[in-house]
Amino acid sequence: MAQSTKYIFITGGVTSSLGKGIIAASLAKLLQSRGFTVTIQKFDPYLNIDPGTLNPYEHGECYVTEDGAETDLDLGHYERFLNSATSQANNVTTGRIYNNVITKERKGEYLGKTVQVIPHITDEIKRNFLKLGEDGKFDVIITEIGGCVGDIESLPFIEAVRQAKWELGTNNFLVIHLTLIPYLAAAKELKTKPTQHSVKQLLEAGIQPDILVCRTEHHLPMDVKKKLALFCNVQLNCVIEAMDAETIYDVPLLMKKEKLDERVMSKLKLTSKSNTDLEQWKDFLGRLKNPTQEVTIGLIGKYVSLPDSYKSIIEAFVHAGAACECKVNLRLISSEELHPESVMKKLEGLDGIVVAPGFGERGLEGKIETVKFARENKLPFFGICLGMQVAVIEFARNVMGHEKANSTEMDPGTAFPFIDLMEEQKNLEQMGGTMRLGSYPCDLKRGSKSAQAYGKLKIQERHRHRYEFNNKYLKEMEEAGMIATGINPETKLVEIVEIKNHPWFVGVQFHPEYKSTVLDPHPLFVKFINATIDNKKIK
Repeated sequence: MAQSTKYIFITGGVTSSLGKGIIAASLAKLLQSRGFTVTIQKFDPYLNIDPGTLNPYEHGECYVTEDGAETDLDLGHYERFLNSATSQANNVTTGRIYNNVITKERKGEYLGKTVQVIPHITDEIKRNFLKLGEDGKFDVIITEIGGCVGDIESLPFIEAVRQAKWELGTNNFLVIHLTLIPYLAAAKELKTKPTQHSVKQLLEAGIQPDILVCRTEHHLPMDVKKKLALFCNVQLNCVIEAMDAETIYDVPLLMKKEKLDERVMSKLKLTSKSNTDLEQWKDFLGRLKNPTQEVTIGLIGKYVSLPDSYKSIIEAFVHAGAACECKVNLRLISSEELHPESVMKKLEGLDGIVVAPGFGERGLEGKIETVKFARENKLPFFGICLGMQVAVIEFARNVMGHEKANSTEMDPGTAFPFIDLMEEQKNLEQMGGTMRLGSYPCDLKRGSKSAQAYGKLKIQERHRHRYEFNNKYLKEMEEAGMIATGINPETKLVEIVEIKNHPWFVGVQFHPEYKSTVLDPHPLFVKFINATIDNKKIK
């Protein structure tokens, strides 16, 4: 059988959090710049069906795709680097694999056979490995295996990778092993033994890595590279140094310098279709590293002790900052620390405020105090999802005079439910995958700040919420000065609210951060930063 799609598998060793997602995205970017169509998928070894019900402290943010899949935050990196959308098929968990197999077993599809890890679980994993390549749309599919080699949870995935090699053929299959070369300060030495043990575990599982990518704080001397090549059974030029970088967006260029893409193409018998030389990427980095202005933005949320909880928002500010040639200093502030007595001191020195998404009552009153501060002090404000809902509640309480206004999420018995549970959400029994998820249309009001930002009146944005603005209060709210400038044309759901006579006060029900990429920064983030720059000059 002729095999047109090439498959690259990326495994990790020694420790987690080495940056497999960034290496995968960087390699994909380099191959894309050579004219290949590339996508990346992430296989996670945990038993949750998806990360949708996970606390952000457990796993960072939950990233939502165009088709409404709740996925791992690494898919955000994939989209930001490649400037192309992913889907449900790009993120698969052990939970999904087992759920699929058990569902088939209950339907009798295994014809009475004993269902086992091998072959049934591994066959299902392989089916998902190859799923994206079935329509021939991609030249290269990169698969990141989550976790660490040696973890019990990842054993079925590693075995499926071993089996895949023989089904795909040597020239269509490649394994890159990302590992750590620690530096012992006392001995003043880089140590290769942890990597040797990690590769040994892979070999015991029947997998010989083709390329080693070595995370390190110090340059790898030639003698260390030779030692790794000798003991790990890889070619010397396939020992790739991955030094700690100033920004994750440097990594594609560092990997190009190390010739990672050339090694991959050589082993997969690929010839460049074109070579764009990453000029746009270099231009972005130039603007990122040489800002002409500087602003300080407060990011208000309840998960701020783990910045990965707001990964897409943080990266969207990087993209927009570069577009505005502005250094954006993000100050992450816990909403639980904000109350009437502390808000002035805590928010002092900010040029703009973002109130982040979230769920639940914890920290809500602090967010309301923040919105009040931004509104009264004419400070540029951007509310995202819950941030928009909080802006509505604050306006209802402090401008419209409904002191008990609230969301039924926080107070089911509120007399003024300005934010209420969506009708289709009221009788749900399952929490996972049941929110309003994925891309929906929105019509913008001509002349609004949002319409000016987008430069058009019809947009599509991604959602992740259960509660919505209660249209019962729309007329009263607009008469008081908060205008609905974005409406879903099908459901009439209020998507965007703005306040008149304010430098920039915009709340959005959707998540614009999910669609911001290096080469296509999100217009709302760009305009928000421009507003903070302009407002700072006036002060």
